[in-house]
Amino acid sequence: MIKKRTHRYSFLILPTIYLIDAILIFLFNQYTVKTNSYLSFFILLISWYIISYFTKFYQIYRNTRPAELIAKSLKQLAVFNLTVLSFFNLWDYDIPDKFLLKSLLFFNLAILFFKISIYIALKFYRAANRNLRDYIIIGYNDETQNFKNLLDQRKDYGYQFRHYFGNGTDPLIHGNLSSLKSYLKENPVDVIFCSLAECSDEQIKQIISTADEHFAVVKFIPDNKQILGKKLKVEHFDYFPVLSLQKSPLDKPENRIIKRVFDIIFSTVVIIGLLSWLYPIIALIIKLESKGPVLFKQKRNGINYHLFECYKFRSMRPNQLAHIKQVSKDDDRITKFGKILRKTSLDELPQFFNVFKGEMSVVGPRPHMVKENERFMKRVDKFMSRHYVKPGITGLAQVKGYRGEIKTDEDIFNRIKYDLYYIENWSFWLDIKIILFTVFKIVKGDEKAY
Repeated sequence: MIKKRTHRYSFLILPTIYLIDAILIFLFNQYTVKTNSYLSFFILLISWYIISYFTKFYQIYRNTRPAELIAKSLKQLAVFNLTVLSFFNLWDYDIPDKFLLKSLLFFNLAILFFKISIYIALKFYRAANRNLRDYIIIGYNDETQNFKNLLDQRKDYGYQFRHYFGNGTDPLIHGNLSSLKSYLKENPVDVIFCSLAECSDEQIKQIISTADEHFAVVKFIPDNKQILGKKLKVEHFDYFPVLSLQKSPLDKPENRIIKRVFDIIFSTVVIIGLLSWLYPIIALIIKLESKGPVLFKQKRNGINYHLFECYKFRSMRPNQLAHIKQVSKDDDRITKFGKILRKTSLDELPQFFNVFKGEMSVVGPRPHMVKENERFMKRVDKFMSRHYVKPGITGLAQVKGYRGEIKTDEDIFNRIKYDLYYIENWSFWLDIKIILFTVFKIVKGDEKAY
């Protein structure tokens, strides 16, 4: 008899969240409306759930990022607030505008508080080995091992590993695909992660069929030959489903405007508030310590591979290798003050002039030397894709530990992987998150900052 994996209380999580939101809407309505309160409550409640369908407000999963949670919440509240204001004005409820806005503010804060609190509570609950989902992995390779290591580290995702399955002979592989069905009969699991690099089309069909029979969900891990698979979307031509590559969010004009406006505001604040007084001090020390210009200007490739002059405070003595050789640890070209500038990342501050001019962005893939670009574009697949957006002063790869000198192929591979992830998953909140992590790393100190 086929066993189905059961979880005693998981089915209560979403209904509880629905109920909490309904209670908050009820309290908001009772506090705001004095007459016909039940009718208005019913209309507001139905409106709330209809809006949530379009904003995907309740589609929060184990791997949902905090930025995505907040973005969905703000979108839901923005539309609902407009609905409330329109509703009370159209139905001629005698409610003072100031009182209504005050009530809405408290309601918004309450929704955000409970939404974030439940999200955090579930994270801690799963990190304490509760509400776990058992999983197996089909395929044993570098990609699946890295994926397992990720789930081992991220206890808050709430996944518990069982076994590897595959066609190899490694002792860690529990069995081959032919033994999968018999295993699942006696050992029900929730999720089957399948490596596309390890399975043929026919095997994938068999895995999906077996998973359906045993009430397991199948998720696919892309081929590691593709540094990072682009986001796919499904389109339907009549009854034919077609997969297409989803464009970067920065293809949308409104997102480009948001990013550019933020760059202008942020760079202006830094230039006026910080560089206006710090620039002369740093310039004086650089001049006193060694001969040469205050700024080091170097050609870099920007968006669409266009060349621009990237600015930095000069941290090295003038030398003939400056434009062709990367800085390495204990590099004798670096001055004493230059070491301080590089360790604290103060040498990057003049790049805010590049941002203000529109050549760079505050956040984006870090620009390489032209010589380095020419070298990597021949060796690394999809390297040129990182020039789809403006380069940044900081980036996702940098906060993930892949900044500075590139010593191994793994360094550049992971840098490109994170750069492409950033391009394909850009959001304003991701930029804010990267900036905050950058500040944290500067304060904490980065061992790769040399």
